[in-house]
Amino acid sequence: MSTATTTGTSSPATNGITRRSGPASSDPAGPKENGSADVTEQLRRSFRRKYRHVEAIHSESHPSCLSHDATETPSFLGFRNLMVIVLVVGNLRLVIENIQKYGVLVCIRCHDFRRNDVQLGLALYFLIPCHFLLAYLIELVAARQARNSRARTKKRDGTSSPTQDEHDRFHATWQLVWIAHAINVTLCLVATSYIVYFHMHHPLIGTLTEMHAIIVWLKTASYAFTNRDLRHAYLHPVKGELDALPEIYKQCPYPNNVTFDNLVYFWWAPTLVYQPAYPRTDKIRWTFVFKRVGEAVCLSAFMWFCSAQYATPVLRNSLDKIASLDFTSIIERLLKLSTISLIIWLAGFFTLFQSFLNALAEITRFGDRSFYDDWWNSPSLGTYWRTWNKPVYQFFRRHVYSPLRSRGWSHKTASLTVFLISAILHELFVGIPTHNIIGVAFLGMFLQLPLIQLTQPLEKMKSPHGRLLGNITFWVSFTILGQPLAALMYFYAWQAKYGSVSRSVTSSVLGTCPAA
Repeated sequence: MSTATTTGTSSPATNGITRRSGPASSDPAGPKENGSADVTEQLRRSFRRKYRHVEAIHSESHPSCLSHDATETPSFLGFRNLMVIVLVVGNLRLVIENIQKYGVLVCIRCHDFRRNDVQLGLALYFLIPCHFLLAYLIELVAARQARNSRARTKKRDGTSSPTQDEHDRFHATWQLVWIAHAINVTLCLVATSYIVYFHMHHPLIGTLTEMHAIIVWLKTASYAFTNRDLRHAYLHPVKGELDALPEIYKQCPYPNNVTFDNLVYFWWAPTLVYQPAYPRTDKIRWTFVFKRVGEAVCLSAFMWFCSAQYATPVLRNSLDKIASLDFTSIIERLLKLSTISLIIWLAGFFTLFQSFLNALAEITRFGDRSFYDDWWNSPSLGTYWRTWNKPVYQFFRRHVYSPLRSRGWSHKTASLTVFLISAILHELFVGIPTHNIIGVAFLGMFLQLPLIQLTQPLEKMKSPHGRLLGNITFWVSFTILGQPLAALMYFYAWQAKYGSVSRSVTSSVLGTCPAA
């Protein structure tokens, strides 16, 4: 009893135990000798082994693990694993339910790939890059004129600024070059869009063709703008400008970069921004290329299967709801479509930016492969648009936003212009192949500006809750209000205008070849 009652104080309890073990112990509150701490810990362990029912369980104040005043944030790895399991099990149930309800809807022969569409698609695939070749010829003439002009005038080495007369002559020459480039790139996009809209039926072939034209349009614009600035620096460098050129440009200075080989490399390089030289790798790793190509092929087949087996039935079942303006059913269809559309979009993102572009970069030995950042953690819509598709973002920042800002435009006005151009290109990319210019893609892109303004303050908050709320806003707008709604509207417009792209409209009409 005496020992048990003295456990609340250090000295008596220690003395009681040391009398049994033999060696004397000094008062813990007094001066400590070497090794006294180890002796004290041994005595405490001995005490706990002997008196099992008196261990002090509640000796300190601790908050709950999930409380706001917790000293450390717990890991939610287990919940992440649980969510993955729930998603897998839930979607597996939907797979079984879908097959039981509709059967197997995948049918290669059912798609109406008309001979005329295939022929036009192949012809445009080889004709569209001819506009790139025309841009090279324009720049070749401009480069020769620049060489002759520099040879006739006093050599400038950047130690003095150009005169007003030199500036006016360069501006007049640039006006002619600019008009030639504008006619070329406009003809590229307008002619392709006309052929796709009026003479190409299948939306898949039309989408690939229109995307090719937009890519060449962007690359041609970058090629023209970059060479324009390089030509100006070559002819009339302001004092100190030659030393300020990027170091990598010295590998291929203007006008030595205006060659056919340099153009062909830029055509195939996985970037929309032209540079005379790029960082390059030492060799091609063909094993890496085959792996990325295999990923692209398998994921493309997966997306096609998901579209035919799961997305198409949901879209078809939504047509009568849209026609009758049954908003409750339309929302239910959107929520049901959001899962499969997100899966298809994520697979498409990985196919394009991770598999295809990395394979192309490896073949061309293109060194900078930062095609995207961790956009899935975006705390705002603005961060998402800056990180998910970096080639397009870098083009608009370099050739649209920065020049407008240098001309005195405000940040909001320059950003508005960027999103306006991007919205027009989005509408062309979606509306032209589906033969329905209904403005959904345009509005979906242009109305991102209010959402960016809404989520921007959340990104700047010091509290992690602001960034969390911004990320939730991004995902909700992306998975529910974005992709599913656009897909539903364009599918409805296509069905109202043409019907199915398959030869059979419903599975009941031709049981061996159900609609895909």
